[in-house]
Amino acid sequence: MYRPKYKKVLLKLGGEALCGENGFGINPEVLRKLATEIKEAKEILNVQIAIVLGGGNIFRGSFAKGMDRVSADYMGMLATVINALALQDALEKQGVFTRVQTAIEMQKLAEPYIRRRAIRHLEKGRLVIFAGGTGNPYFTTDTAAALRAIEIGAEVVLKGTKVEGVFNADPKKNKKVVKYQHISYMNFIRKRLKVMDTTAVSLCMENNIPIIVFNLNKKGNIIKAICGEPIGTVVN
Repeated sequence: MYRPKYKKVLLKLGGEALCGENGFGINPEVLRKLATEIKEAKEILNVQIAIVLGGGNIFRGSFAKGMDRVSADYMGMLATVINALALQDALEKQGVFTRVQTAIEMQKLAEPYIRRRAIRHLEKGRLVIFAGGTGNPYFTTDTAAALRAIEIGAEVVLKGTKVEGVFNADPKKNKKVVKYQHISYMNFIRKRLKVMDTTAVSLCMENNIPIIVFNLNKKGNIIKAICGEPIGTVVN
């Protein structure tokens, strides 16, 4: 029997969560499995789930060399909309009622972001995907996730990654890394850990919203994270 610790969660997924081993684009099988995991978490636990997606699998504005940063960031925001529409399609094929809201209005594709409407969708049992980041350049989708979590009254930010949690160094480059089971907001910021940007962590700290960083690729981890089981790293 699963008992959710949190009733309303904000799930932050990087664009890499949709591309699998390809490193680019959207892998249909990976997308289907992700949608299944999210569906099971919602149906088994009966909790409210909102999602913020990154766009790094298509375009990452901060890495676009030689481009105007503002233009590049807007291109990155458009990439998050593509990912959101793909995830919405995968979820609805599995019977999950889903709404996409964008920070930049695209009336033919999705709803504009309206806080009260988003909250109402969640109350009606729908899953809401927030796309377009914050709608402003120079802000990451991590910051968008923290901001939306605060606005909708989420109890936790769940950050799905490809690794087991937060480490003191990059586990892909250094085998002698140390994993943190728990770390405070201030220590996270002081150590300049790169799993999540400092603006997002600061927003969560100011509003007392814990962050759980966990491995998204392990089946059942979304459910475990919502139930408060000891997986990944807790930042609070």
